[in-house]
Amino acid sequence: MTINRRHFLSMTGATALVAVCSPQALATSARAQQPPKKAPSALKNLQKFARHKVRFLGYPINMNTPPEEFFAWRNELAAAGLNQFAFNNVGNPYTHSHIPFNCHPFERELIDRFGALYGFPSGNIWGFLSNSGTDSNLHGLYMGRTILHNRTGVLPKIYFTKEAHYSIQILRDVLQLEPVIVGTKPGGAMDTDDLERQLNIHRNHPALVVATIGTTFKGAIDPVDAIQEKLRNRDAYLHLDAALFGGFLPHTPFAGELQQQARDPLSGRMLNRYDSIAVSCHKFFGFPSPAGLFITTEANFDLFREPFSRIHDPEYIKQVPGTITCSRDAVKPAEFYFFSSDKALARQAADAKAILDNTAYLLKEMNNHYSFLRPVRANDHSNIVYFITPLKMVVNRYSLATMQLDIDGVPTPCAHIVVMPHAKKETLDQFLTDLRTTG
Repeated sequence: MTINRRHFLSMTGATALVAVCSPQALATSARAQQPPKKAPSALKNLQKFARHKVRFLGYPINMNTPPEEFFAWRNELAAAGLNQFAFNNVGNPYTHSHIPFNCHPFERELIDRFGALYGFPSGNIWGFLSNSGTDSNLHGLYMGRTILHNRTGVLPKIYFTKEAHYSIQILRDVLQLEPVIVGTKPGGAMDTDDLERQLNIHRNHPALVVATIGTTFKGAIDPVDAIQEKLRNRDAYLHLDAALFGGFLPHTPFAGELQQQARDPLSGRMLNRYDSIAVSCHKFFGFPSPAGLFITTEANFDLFREPFSRIHDPEYIKQVPGTITCSRDAVKPAEFYFFSSDKALARQAADAKAILDNTAYLLKEMNNHYSFLRPVRANDHSNIVYFITPLKMVVNRYSLATMQLDIDGVPTPCAHIVVMPHAKKETLDQFLTDLRTTG
């Protein structure tokens, strides 16, 4: 509110005070007194990031800009009112919400589409879009913990390997679960013989097992069917952390790794291979901000809903939400809905082929020219190559992640490259050239 002197003097004292001390008046006054500022340095730093994003090879994030159609879709959502005022996806997206300002229809459809991609049975899918892959893991572990505790009266122990993502260690602590660290095979996959030994030691406790489909550093894949065989006739819940690989494996010859059901060769019945899955949206897909898919069966949700309803008072929102988080982002599900279209899935299939082809190319070239770095690809499903750490300049230039690994019994500093859709052959060739010129 801008006022002149005559107008000010005609006001009462209180009215004048409010007029000149309102945030709008103060901001207007400040703008009048201060010259325009140059763009802050932080903004300039943002502008230079785009020039270097193709060299980002050490972490599993797709740095490609989404297609123009994605931004057109964003504009359509904004024109319809989404993100123009407060929307909230609070509650169960598969149940009527008393709060109408939500995008549950988009959320349900994208969960159903991806659930079908992962082989969940039609009509037996439940899930939602979370804040991140870690958030999806949290919901999977909490659901498993709640179901098993309710069924047996005993808190489960949580089983995972040292190769599992560090979020599992954090969530284990948050949920106050006693960990059982399972051994691994040389390539980093879970050793199911050791799993069986550990299960027998802790036979009086139900088992909450986390299988990693694409371990963080090596890209190893825990064997789901072999794990499930060890869990037969036990009180158990199997959650898959497929943060990165869950994005591209469904579009490859290895799609069976993530199929939620398989036919029993003896009975012919369809059996569940796992209970829930977590997939990150910002990794393979290239969604511009962290988000995650959490998908389970409706049958599991029903088992979870009853004990959860004893913890959460549903009267305020007139439903049992089924989620740990109360208010939930309504913008991300509507935006990520774009990535579930037939055209987007076809683009993902092309990207999946490209990253596996480029990973094979990188491994071949490193073995041909830099075998002394001992390059390894854990399996042909993986888009990760790890090797002895090169010079610091190369590590910094390509933002390579580094870890100590055991090589021939000796702790050895190692690095890895995660071949994402933005890592074209030209970038990999430049990396190989830098290895030579700095070696």
